[in-house]
Amino acid sequence: MNDLVVAQVWRYPAKSMLGERVPSVSVSAAGVLGDRGWAVRDEVRGGIRGAKKIGDLMHLGARYVAPPTAHDPTPHIEISFPDGTSVTSADGDINARISAELGHHVTLWPLQPPDDLDHYRRGAADSDDLLVELRDIFGRTEDEPLPDLSVFPPEIFEYESPPGTYLDAFPLMVMTTGSVATLQDHLPDSVLDLARFRPNLVVTAEATPDNPWPEQGWVGRRATIGTAEVEFVTGCPRCVMITRPIRDLPDDRSIMRAVVREADQNLGVYATVVTPGTIAEGDQLAFT
Repeated sequence: MNDLVVAQVWRYPAKSMLGERVPSVSVSAAGVLGDRGWAVRDEVRGGIRGAKKIGDLMHLGARYVAPPTAHDPTPHIEISFPDGTSVTSADGDINARISAELGHHVTLWPLQPPDDLDHYRRGAADSDDLLVELRDIFGRTEDEPLPDLSVFPPEIFEYESPPGTYLDAFPLMVMTTGSVATLQDHLPDSVLDLARFRPNLVVTAEATPDNPWPEQGWVGRRATIGTAEVEFVTGCPRCVMITRPIRDLPDDRSIMRAVVREADQNLGVYATVVTPGTIAEGDQLAFT
């Protein structure tokens, strides 16, 4: 465990769009500064939506026009389309352009205050059958188990994300190179680009036959990374997004089958930030 080093750092300016690799980030209780600073609202069924429902969001890329700061955590973003064209959040036709690309009426929103609860409230479900809805969201077949939903913050059952954020559940998601290698061993014909899995931090850690998913053993522990301290709180149960096509990556349902079968549904771990600080590529992860 002495060679745990941050290999990659990522932030995602817009929920469910392709992110940007950066050399370092500031982290606080809210997570990575600028992470999921923008999101689209479904103007058909209501509610903030991600690629669990609007899969083509994962064909779009997002980057900040200027770096986010503590005083301006959600500056304007540039959104790129698969054909190479782009539009910025400051452009007057931004909503029409994104809606046309997605084939679905949406509007683009920066983070709103946490007390604007209607903004964060979940939109209408696609099915009146809760099990059908959950299996669709998590990409599970009828003979596969659903995740233990009790590990999630209770507010996400009423809201798309913890109000004041566009996060799925927790501030940070951390993966190891070892777990990616293990999954690739199970899926030699699949392309396991990290874009499918959307980690904030990728940490070097060797997988072994006795420890094929290294980060799962970190749950319940704290660690310093750079000048920050984090606590690993639960494994990351995967949803349908890891199977979606992403530009030149094909739809691949076998990835979910392997994660459910081999990894007990989890790939990566969620973490909270105990002590704010800065995390950079090359920083060591040291348990406290």
